[in-house]
Amino acid sequence: MKHLLSALIVAALVSLAAGTHAARAADFVHGVSAADPGACADDRVLARISQRFRHQVRNVPHLPQVEIVGYARLGQKRYLPSDSRHPIERRYCHGSVDLSNGKRHSMWYLIEEPMGFAGVGSNVEFCIAGFDRWLVYGGRCRVLR
Repeated sequence: MKHLLSALIVAALVSLAAGTHAARAADFVHGVSAADPGACADDRVLARISQRFRHQVRNVPHLPQVEIVGYARLGQKRYLPSDSRHPIERRYCHGSVDLSNGKRHSMWYLIEEPMGFAGVGSNVEFCIAGFDRWLVYGGRCRVLR
């Protein structure tokens, strides 16, 4: 527990040192071509999805023991910028994942900023078709589509 808390504090400090504004400059901006995946293809976002998916398949009963080995066709479906009434910026993304069993599944995910640890960085919610056993995101990942 002590090690986990230390790791979270270090991660938060690194995020602060890197500056969240610098990361925003590289993000997908409203009006840019839909062919450009922008923030939806950010390596940090995809790494977080891979790590959380590994945890999910190990801890949810009756899911196949597979891992994500690749991502394809990543793109942004919708962008909701922050404003005075809505302080959280949201990006709705989609794509496909290649799994270690050789199958490809559709995936939908949401990037929210600033919603990370202690309000620094981003939060990522994702749903992979066929792996939302408890329908957390509704039937067929409806909430994130």
